[in-house]
Amino acid sequence: MKEEILINVTPQETRVVVMAAGIPQEVHIERTHNRGMVGNIYIGKVARVLPGMQSAFIEIGLERAAFLHVADIWEQRKNAANAKPIEQILAEGQPVLVQVIKDPIGTKGARLSTQISIAGRLVVYLPQDPHIGISQRIEDETERQQLREKLALLLPPDETGGFIIRTVAESATDAELANDIRYLRKLWHDIRGRAFTEPAPTLLHQDLSLAQRVLRDFINEDTGRIFVDSRENFVKLQEFAHEYMPNVFGQLEHYTGSRPLFDVHNVEPEIEKALARRVDLKSGGYIIVDQTEAMTTVDVNTGGFVGVRNFDDTIFKTNLEAARVIARQLRLRNLGGIIIIDFIDMHDAAHRDAVLAELNVALARDHTRITVSGFSPLGLVEMTRKRTRESLAHVLCEPCPVCEGRGELKTARTICYEILREILREERQFQFNAKEYRVIASQKVIDMFLEEESPSLAMLGDFISKPVSLQVESGYHQEEFDIILI
Repeated sequence: MKEEILINVTPQETRVVVMAAGIPQEVHIERTHNRGMVGNIYIGKVARVLPGMQSAFIEIGLERAAFLHVADIWEQRKNAANAKPIEQILAEGQPVLVQVIKDPIGTKGARLSTQISIAGRLVVYLPQDPHIGISQRIEDETERQQLREKLALLLPPDETGGFIIRTVAESATDAELANDIRYLRKLWHDIRGRAFTEPAPTLLHQDLSLAQRVLRDFINEDTGRIFVDSRENFVKLQEFAHEYMPNVFGQLEHYTGSRPLFDVHNVEPEIEKALARRVDLKSGGYIIVDQTEAMTTVDVNTGGFVGVRNFDDTIFKTNLEAARVIARQLRLRNLGGIIIIDFIDMHDAAHRDAVLAELNVALARDHTRITVSGFSPLGLVEMTRKRTRESLAHVLCEPCPVCEGRGELKTARTICYEILREILREERQFQFNAKEYRVIASQKVIDMFLEEESPSLAMLGDFISKPVSLQVESGYHQEEFDIILI
């Protein structure tokens, strides 16, 4: 199945969509004011050492200090037999060369490592580690050995670092590999030189833009055309491809149509659907996706689907379709961490095995590391998907300021009772000798007081021997109210 890549560029953001079978499979968004930081290299400053957690907070110039665990300190990994506690390695105020390995997510700061790796098109350079590795996707052992020997012959005699050969290097020429090595070595020389002269904290190296990373990381044998709707960025990508990825040059196309690129491919409605809890299945069933801080849960329901044979057949076909849709939704929404899938209960073991096999086949297209544990004793499929960046919902949305992410609001009646209790509490404190209480609340709450709860309000007024007046504030949400003492 050939994939197409759509790149939509505006001054504010770059959006990339991977299409397959005419529908979006992945969405990547990078905003100008908040570019991803994975791969960035900083000269940072130790802000605080936490011996109890064997960790340290490092200032690298961000809003929140970044996090460095002792296990991510390269010297520790290199000398594992003589490992030292972090308080003997780092001290407050000490400068330290670090690289971001995980973007800030939620309330967590960026995750750091002192082991530097710089990605090129064909290889990843490890300037501190004299090791030659091969991508796990290159499975043939003979080919792995040939690539290892080829790279060793191309390395200069003074090389003390190591390299990981990427999958795209399988068909690379010696000249292309040599150019990639030369570029990465020069880049590291410049970074290391600045590390000795720049004050901490300073950004020394920023990873490629999203559009450039698409050419470096997303292209494979299944990739067809790559459409770019910005002339300026199309030219930049051509120059980048000409220098680093000449085999991709011919796949780049400048989209010049009058309709927006994403409208032509019906992308915008699919993004909207990826932000909804409910995803409808063609069979009439549906899935519910709930993303929480700890995990993501996916619930499968038959909905209006009625099988032509029996109920077991209906459940089996719904679960099969759901398995394919769930795999796509995980990629599209970029959901990471622990994922629990609650398929409709199946009594037939063969049906369970078939659904699990279908899920694994669909997940095989995912470029992110995934582990599927199969059905648990409770009939749930437990899996993990590596969390590498913020989910689509976290990029495009924010918690509701009214319900604060709960997904529910207190009823108008509940708010009425809270107001009655608050007035009684104020009256009993005797701090203010109020002559009247004025309630300011939303229209729905005031209507409840004027209609169904008017006896309750009158009863309270009689009990405290003071009038209680009502005032609508259109700007207030349902849970918001004020009580004014007059």
